[in-house]
Amino acid sequence: MNYTYIVRCADGTLYTGWTNCLQKRLKAHNEGKNGAKYTKTKRPVTLVYYEGFLTKEEAMRREYQIKQLTRNKKLELMKF
Repeated sequence: MNYTYIVRCADGTLYTGWTNCLQKRLKAHNEGKNGAKYTKTKRPVTLVYYEGFLTKEEAMRREYQIKQLTRNKKLELMKF
């Protein structure tokens, strides 16, 4: 399974990414090992939303779509 996810950073900002293992990716973000450059100084991060996909390509496509949304649209998405 592949996932597109959104995490909330300690400063309240949102970060969107994709992975094939949510637990491992969250650990990487919070420990700074192979985490995103953006989240490195904004720890800890908390998982607030995710979607599952069968292929990596689908997850990456959805990541791109979500990154194009405004913050308010992302917050609306997280309400479901």
